[in-house]
Amino acid sequence: MLNRIYAAPPPGVAIIFTESLMTLKNSFYATAMVSALAISTAAIAQTATPPGAPATGMQQAPTAPATGTQTAPTQGTPAQGTPAQAAPNAGAPAAGTPAAPAATTNPTVGGAAMDATKTITDNASAAPNLSTLVSAVKAAGLATTLSGTGPFTVFAPTNDAFTRLAPGTVDTLMKPANKATLAKVLTYHVVPGTITLADLQQRATAGGGKVVLTTVEGEPLTIEIANGAVALTDVNGNKSYVETPDVRQSNGVVHVVNGVVLPKLN
Repeated sequence: MLNRIYAAPPPGVAIIFTESLMTLKNSFYATAMVSALAISTAAIAQTATPPGAPATGMQQAPTAPATGTQTAPTQGTPAQGTPAQAAPNAGAPAAGTPAAPAATTNPTVGGAAMDATKTITDNASAAPNLSTLVSAVKAAGLATTLSGTGPFTVFAPTNDAFTRLAPGTVDTLMKPANKATLAKVLTYHVVPGTITLADLQQRATAGGGKVVLTTVEGEPLTIEIANGAVALTDVNGNKSYVETPDVRQSNGVVHVVNGVVLPKLN
């Protein structure tokens, strides 16, 4: 459109005017190219920024902490560069620490909680269904012995077990004149050492279903395990059965039984 001439000027003037228009046209194109080059250069300069300097219009990355400086981690978040450590499971031992044996809940006796850190005498005194046994232990002078270091395995008769004896037997045994006989009966229910139900089962299996224990009184007590029942047979042939096994004590273990076993008596 710049080359169109609407009126015919003199020949020399037309040539000069046409050349001027061409010069102006070329100058316009040159200016446009320079502007485009400048815009392209600015775009390149925005993309290829120096290391560590954010580009114009770009979000600045967090500045890394100085060498040797540790950034405090957000609560519950491991510090940058530090391997995340999984929280241990509840009750799990720390790495490199041997696992402690799993705690076993102590059974209750007569509805009373039995404390494994207390002695046989203390726990028996807390059980309402062992009150006759506790009275007999005190009358025989054995309370201190059963509070000692032991360890002892006690087959503890319940109050109901004592009622199965012949009428008047308990009252007779409790008399001071019969203290030695009462002590003989009670120590026949005690075996040295800590013998759990699992120990009895293992020894009975090895012995063909029976195991014979030597009591503190000195006479044998036979244990038989059949159909899940644990039976005690005394030297007179009387039987008693374990009701509550493995009541752990600080100085041994107690197995609660439903009958009184008797040694040979004069």
